[in-house]
Amino acid sequence: MAAAVIDGRASAASLRAQLTADVAAFAAAHGRPPGLATVLIGDDAGSQVYVAGKQRACTEVGIRGFDHRLAADVGRGKVLALLDDLNADPDVSGILCQLPVPAHLDGLELTDRIAADKDVDGLTVASAGRLALGLPGLRPCTPTGVMLLLAEQEVELEGAEAVVVGRSNLFGKPMSQLLLAANATVTICHSRTADLAASCRRADVLVAAVGVPHLVQGTWIKPGAVVIDVGMNRLESGLTGDVDFAAASEVARAITPVPGGVGPMTVACLLRNTLRASEMSLAAAGRGGASVPSGPGAGPTAR
Repeated sequence: MAAAVIDGRASAASLRAQLTADVAAFAAAHGRPPGLATVLIGDDAGSQVYVAGKQRACTEVGIRGFDHRLAADVGRGKVLALLDDLNADPDVSGILCQLPVPAHLDGLELTDRIAADKDVDGLTVASAGRLALGLPGLRPCTPTGVMLLLAEQEVELEGAEAVVVGRSNLFGKPMSQLLLAANATVTICHSRTADLAASCRRADVLVAAVGVPHLVQGTWIKPGAVVIDVGMNRLESGLTGDVDFAAASEVARAITPVPGGVGPMTVACLLRNTLRASEMSLAAAGRGGASVPSGPGAGPTAR
């Protein structure tokens, strides 16, 4: 039997609809909506498309957007000063510095300048530490989206063998932490893994995110596994993932397509994080607010 195709577009649309209602309730209760500031440095065409999409998504759910664009040759001091201003601005709930940045700037330094409570990408050192220790905080958007898709599929993670192919700071490492927080037994594979195929065959849940088209073959899939393909590779034939979708679909229980799987959840979870950041700010100020679900892995890690 062919695998069920996990419809990330439908899941993201449902999440956005709920966020629209939650943002309206927040604005009615507190006199202002949550705000998301994006910082784009330079004129990279892909980054311009991504930022425009994020700003458009904000408008659609009622979040106020702050769109900051800086020249490619902007000095380090000016960028840091802008981030400091945004950290101090009470109307800005979340901040996102679009990567990559021009070569004369340090993307890690700029990202880490963002206050942890406004780090809607979940990429600062403080956010990574909170995740590793199981403390409340904002989690990276794409791994969070994966966890939500797994929950919708009613995948039992406790005690399951989960394999993450890819160890990037942006996705692989936080994905592994979230799965671990859900009590899965987690293996991280990478370019030095001795027998990648054998590791993948053990997985009840297999997550691939390395940027190599069709790296994961159908023969690598454990029968009945859930396969999450986070890869996004542009070929002459169009977009494709890291998993051989057709072959894997003959073996897996459920699988995400590319495009239309994990991708739509990333922006939806960014909006979700922005609303949550605004709630965290009010809670820190002792003013409370509407309840916002903390999301996968946002609280203490179980033993």
